Amino acid sequence: MTETLRLSWATSAARWEEATPLGNGRIGAMAFGGASGRFQINDATVWSGTPDGPALSLAQVVAAGAGPQRLADVRAALDAGDVRTAERLLMAFQGPYSQEFLPLADLLVAVSGTGDGDQARVLDLDEAVLTESLRTPSGVVRRRSWVSAPAQGLVVELTADSAFDVTIELTTPLRRLDGEPEDATRHGLTLDVLLPIDGAPLHEEQVDEPLRYADQDAAYDAFAAVAASLRTDGIAERTASGLTVHGARRVLIALSTGTRAESWWAEPEGDWRTVPREAIRGLARTRADAAARCEATDLLADHIADHRSLTPTRFAIGGRREGTWDVHRDVLHGDDPQLRATVIAEFGRYLLVSCSRAGGPAANLQGIWNDQLRPAWSSNYTININTQMNYWAAPLLGAVDAFEPLIALVEHLARTGADTARTLYGARGWVAHHNSDLWGWSLPVGGGHGAPSWAIWMMGGVWLTHNLWDAYEFTGDLDLLRARIWPLLRGAAEFCLDWLVEDAEGMLRTSPSTSPENSFFAADGAPTALGLTSASDLLLIRALFERALHAVEVLDIDDPISAELERALARLTPVGIGDDGRLREWSAEVEEVEPLHRHMTPLVALYPLDLVTRKRTPELFDASVRLLDARGTGAMGWSWAWKVALRARIGDGDAAAGLLAEALAPFEGDAARHGPVDGSEWGGLLPNLFSTHPPFQIDGNLGFPAAIAEMLVQSHDGVVRLLPALPSDWERGEVQGVRARTALAVALTWGGGRLSSAHLQNLSDTERTVTVEHGGNRIAVELAAGASTELLLADFRTPAAAQGGALHAR
Repeated sequence: MTETLRLSWATSAARWEEATPLGNGRIGAMAFGGASGRFQINDATVWSGTPDGPALSLAQVVAAGAGPQRLADVRAALDAGDVRTAERLLMAFQGPYSQEFLPLADLLVAVSGTGDGDQARVLDLDEAVLTESLRTPSGVVRRRSWVSAPAQGLVVELTADSAFDVTIELTTPLRRLDGEPEDATRHGLTLDVLLPIDGAPLHEEQVDEPLRYADQDAAYDAFAAVAASLRTDGIAERTASGLTVHGARRVLIALSTGTRAESWWAEPEGDWRTVPREAIRGLARTRADAAARCEATDLLADHIADHRSLTPTRFAIGGRREGTWDVHRDVLHGDDPQLRATVIAEFGRYLLVSCSRAGGPAANLQGIWNDQLRPAWSSNYTININTQMNYWAAPLLGAVDAFEPLIALVEHLARTGADTARTLYGARGWVAHHNSDLWGWSLPVGGGHGAPSWAIWMMGGVWLTHNLWDAYEFTGDLDLLRARIWPLLRGAAEFCLDWLVEDAEGMLRTSPSTSPENSFFAADGAPTALGLTSASDLLLIRALFERALHAVEVLDIDDPISAELERALARLTPVGIGDDGRLREWSAEVEEVEPLHRHMTPLVALYPLDLVTRKRTPELFDASVRLLDARGTGAMGWSWAWKVALRARIGDGDAAAGLLAEALAPFEGDAARHGPVDGSEWGGLLPNLFSTHPPFQIDGNLGFPAAIAEMLVQSHDGVVRLLPALPSDWERGEVQGVRARTALAVALTWGGGRLSSAHLQNLSDTERTVTVEHGGNRIAVELAAGASTELLLADFRTPAAAQGGALHAR
C-alpha cells in the first residue's frame, strides 16, 4: 500500500453537503472549490455559552426545587406506581439546554476567469490535501489546500505558468465587532468576532433571541479572531471587501484563529479571563504569519508527514485501494460493494484524525464542520450514543492522538459533574446526563419541558468511561490508566454506588431509570419512558464495577472502594429475559411504543462492551441476538453503524454486509430537512460521503470503520479472532495496522474468503502468549516484547492447533 487513495468530484460544490472536509483537529474547513474558492471555517472552540454556564444553571435548578429530597419523592412515586407524578417532579431537575457549536468565518479565494460548476476536486485521504485545476483564459491555475497541525491553520497554495489574478475575502456569520472593522494590509486580513454567550437549540421554536450576545464588560468576553496572511510574487492591493492580487504566478495564503475559549480549554484554572483581545488577535496573526513565511513545499511536507503518523491502519477490501475514485460514479453509484466498504472505512479514518487532535476539544455531532448558526441538536456532545460512537474506532485504528480529546472532555465533565452529583442527588463521584458541550455541561437538559425519554438519563458519564477503558485495553498503557483514566472510573463508580437503591428483596436497582430514547406503554395505556432499572443501566454499571476492580488489580493499589464494588456486584439486579426470549429492555414485561427503535442501548454489553459474550453469558447472548433480530434493519447513519458492529460481534458477516450496503446507499432526499427520528425516513450518504440522519451527523462516518474493523479482527474474551465475520462476497482483501487488545498490531490478507496470512506484533514491553482463532481453530502464540510473527492458514489446521499447541516468535 504505497500509493495513495484519492476521492474525486467532477465539479465544484454548489451546497455545503457537496463540499470537501479538511481539518487539523482545531480548525475545520469545508472547501467548495470552483470560481468562488469558498472555505467555510470552523474553530473547535467556537461555541456559544460561557465557562460559568454549568454552575449558574445548576444553582438555578436547585433554587427551583431540585435536590435529594425531590429525588426521594420521585422514587416514592415510582415505587407506588404513580409514573405521572414522578414525571412531573423530575421536571425540576431539568436545566436549560447545552450550548451550540458554531461556524466562525468564510474565506474566499477566487481566481479570476474561472467558471462555476466544472472544476474538479481531488482529495487525497492519505495526505489530507485537496487539489484543483482551475481553467482560466490564460491557462490552468493549480490550487492545493490543506489544514495543517504543524502550521496551525489552513494553507491555500495557488500556482500557474501564466500570470493570474485572485481576490481574497474574509467574512463571518457571527457578530463582527463594532468599532473594530476588518483590518487589511497588503499582506493579510484580520477579523475580530464576538461570540454569543447563549444559543437556543433549533428545536426550541418559541425563542425571542436565538443567539444572545454580551458586551466586553460582561463576566465573560467571548472574543475570537481570524487572520489570513499572504505571500505572493504578484502585486497585492487592498479593496473594499478584502485583497486583490494581480499578475501572480504564486500565491500562498495561511489562515489561523485564536479564541478566549481556547485558553480556557487548555487551562480552566488559568488566567484566561484577563488575556486582552489584542493578545488573542495577535496569536491568530502570529500563527498565520509564521506559516506564510514558510515555503509551500516545506509546509506541505511537514503536513503530510504529520498526517501519515496519526494512524497506521489501512483497509483494502476487495484488494483495491490505491488510485483515484470518482465519488459519484465509483462509490455512490458503483457496483462494487467491496470498494465502497474500503472507501467508507478510509474516509472515516481520515475524518477521525482530521477532527480530533490532542490539545483540542473532542469531536462533536458534526466533528468540526458546521455552517449553521442553529445547527441540529446544537451540534453538541450527545452522550447517550453519539459521542461514544465518534471514538469507537480510535483505539482500533491506533489513533492515540485522536483519542486524547475525549479523555480531556471527560475530565471537564467530571469537574462540573461532581457538583451536579452532590447537589442534585446527594451522591459522591460525578455524573453526566444526555447532553454536554465545550463547557462541560453535566446537568439534565430540557428547560422543564423535555421528554424524560432523553432528558432523564444518568448514565452518560458512565458510558464514556467505557470508551476510556478501551484506550487502556488496546494500548496497555498503565501510566495512562493510573494518571488519567482511573480517577475518572473511580468517580463514576462512586456515583453509581450511591445512585443504586435497594428493592424489597435487598437487590440493587436504579430509580428513576430510562432506556435512551425509547418508551413503553404504562399501566394507564399512555406512553412513558420512566421506570425502574433499565437493562442498559444495569449493564453499564456492572461493566464499570468490574473494570474498576480490574484497574485496582493491575495498578496494584489499595483502595477501600474495592470492597464497596464487590458487595454491590453481588447484589446487583440481574438483567431479565422476556417471555419471547429477548433481552428485556426494562425490569418489567412491557409493550414497546416503537418495537423497531433506532437505539440499541440494551445491547451495549454485547457491543461495544464485552460483558455479554457467547462464552461468558450464553443465555444473555442468545437473548441479545433475539432483540437485535427484532429491531430490524435500516434507520439512520449512526444506528446502522451500531447494527453492523453488533452483527459483526455475533459473527454474522453477511447480515453485517447487508446493513452496511443499506447505510452506504446515496441519500436522495432533502439533506437540509430534519428527518423524523422514528426511522420512517432512512438516511444514507450525501454527495461528499457524509452520513446523514438527515441532517448530517458524523457519528455514522466515524462508526463505520469501527464496525468494518470488527468484521475483520476481534479481540474480546481473551482471544484474537481473525476474519470472524467476513461476508461471503468479500472474496479477497487486506487490512494493515488494526489494533487488538492488548497492545497488539494485526495485519492480514485473505483470498477466496479464507485467511491467506496474518502478521501479529507485540507492541508491549513484556513477553506474552496470545490465543488466536480462525475458522473455529485456535493456536497459542508466544511473543517476546516487541516481537512479531507471521501466521498462515495452515497453522490453524495442524494437530498442534487442534490441541492448543503453541507457536513461538522471539
